[in-house]
Amino acid sequence: MFAASATALQAGPKQFAYLDEDTGRTFVPLRLMGEYAGAAVDWQPEAERIVLRKEGKEIVLHLGRSEAGIGSEAMPLDAPPFALDGVTYVPLRFVGTALGLSVEWQKEINAVRIAQQDGDVRLPVVPLGSIRTDKSPIVHESRTFQVGGKSFKAQIITISLMDPRVELDVVPAGGKIGRTEALSSIAERHGAMVAINGAFFDAYTESDIKMPYGWIMNDGEVLNRGTGEVRATFIYDKNNLAEVADGGDMPGLIREGNIDGAIQAGPRLVRDGKVDLDVEGERFRDPKILTSSGARSALGITRDHKLMLVTVPAATIPQLAEIMRQAGAWQAMNLDGGASSGLYYNGKYVTTPGRLLSNVLIVKLER
Repeated sequence: MFAASATALQAGPKQFAYLDEDTGRTFVPLRLMGEYAGAAVDWQPEAERIVLRKEGKEIVLHLGRSEAGIGSEAMPLDAPPFALDGVTYVPLRFVGTALGLSVEWQKEINAVRIAQQDGDVRLPVVPLGSIRTDKSPIVHESRTFQVGGKSFKAQIITISLMDPRVELDVVPAGGKIGRTEALSSIAERHGAMVAINGAFFDAYTESDIKMPYGWIMNDGEVLNRGTGEVRATFIYDKNNLAEVADGGDMPGLIREGNIDGAIQAGPRLVRDGKVDLDVEGERFRDPKILTSSGARSALGITRDHKLMLVTVPAATIPQLAEIMRQAGAWQAMNLDGGASSGLYYNGKYVTTPGRLLSNVLIVKLER
């Protein structure tokens, strides 16, 4: 995850890196070079000229021009800077090397890690031209999957996480951990376009207080602490860079300070595009998880930074894992299920839960 020194980057609009698939080059916002790399940035709009200064070194680039200067030396560029939607992007490899940064590609989450001596930052990587604000970033569909000779009809809502209009939140019922509330009520109260049930909770206690199990975070704040669970956990940062983390890593990841939201549930279903189940290793003992078929909820993350929220009326955990793989998840995990399984979209239920819920993952869409 991120080191503490990268915290300042997480304020404001999402930041990501663009991949030009024609050249294979990656571009990052010019702003990043000032905020993170510690360079003085001089943008001269009339000349479309960029000057970066750091530790006595001066780097000069021009928009659309295939050459750059480092000090008095002119150097060719096969990936010239460009401007898009009011943001100036510069070639990461060239500028990063010139400023003494280490650049690492992180395949498992389709991100680039940029490091210097006092910390690092990760940015999601998206293909140039893939973010289309003229289209809705949220799509609902019903799909039928064949697993082991059986048919399963799933409800799937797919969210483009890099779209600037998309915001994720993890919210407790009634605004406080331990309360319960209808899924639709939670969604409507928060102005959500999409909502799905989240972490397991003590649904069968006679007490009015029904506590969730495991880590729950929102806006960087820990709302509910894990108690040593190693179960899979969905985490994301301010850029909506999302992943399924191993639950045992959560204390260290939280100390690093840049998780914006988290829901711990499990088990993990898919890792790197392949079914990856270790139900007993995640310390599940309930037959409802180990062997039974039941209503299921799950989330998946695609390689191109889309979030899939899925419900299936009756499936075992291995069947659900195969469904998520076939649906295109690169990473995936199970959420609470049974009577808790519920999915809300655009003002109505797609899957109606059979009980009040403790906590939910919501998606808000800025107009």
